[in-house]
Amino acid sequence: MASAFTHAFVAAVGAQVYRPRGDAWRVYGAAMLCAVLPDLDLIGFAFGVDYADLLGHRGLTHSLLIAVLVGIVATLFVCSGLSRFSGQWWAAVLFFSCATASHGLLDAMTDGGLGVAFFSPLDRARYFFPWRPLRVPPIGIELFFSRWGLQVIASELLWIWLPGLAIGAAACVVRRWIGSSRRDHNSIRVIAGRRTHEEGEGATRRWAPDTTSGRGNEDRTGRYD
Repeated sequence: MASAFTHAFVAAVGAQVYRPRGDAWRVYGAAMLCAVLPDLDLIGFAFGVDYADLLGHRGLTHSLLIAVLVGIVATLFVCSGLSRFSGQWWAAVLFFSCATASHGLLDAMTDGGLGVAFFSPLDRARYFFPWRPLRVPPIGIELFFSRWGLQVIASELLWIWLPGLAIGAAACVVRRWIGSSRRDHNSIRVIAGRRTHEEGEGATRRWAPDTTSGRGNEDRTGRYD
């Protein structure tokens, strides 16, 4: 597995690029939780579950099926204001499903352990990607601060954190630019609406009957009846 911090970071970058409608902090928090949730299977070691078992590490909880189920549950809780089964609702489901599935994708890029059972329970085979630049972290907090752990941090900084920060920064700039453009567009519409309203009032005043000068019967051509 990649480290829990990196799993959460990838989900946060994803939320910066595309954020479903809802409270921003809840979306970020839920996405990061989804990304680390698959490692709940580590509890199985304490109960004698073998690494290669269905419920073993990188097994069922890392599958695409579980990712979709988690995505649906997260959407129901975090984006409850969306109309169920609408386009935006399904977009939120896809987002949280991808946040969950990103865990297995990163694990499949590590250089150790067993592969990831992406298609469990239908297919219990474990898979790695051909390109595996990430050092596999040790299981256990005490080893994470060893030389092995430092190598893990270095590889994740190089291949995940630096590109992720660049993508997140670019997304932030684009989001602000879009927001600024929308505000400018709305301002232009408001100004244009005011001018149209003022011109309409001016025309009404210009052709209103002048009861004080006795010109109430004058038509728009300046002629009298």
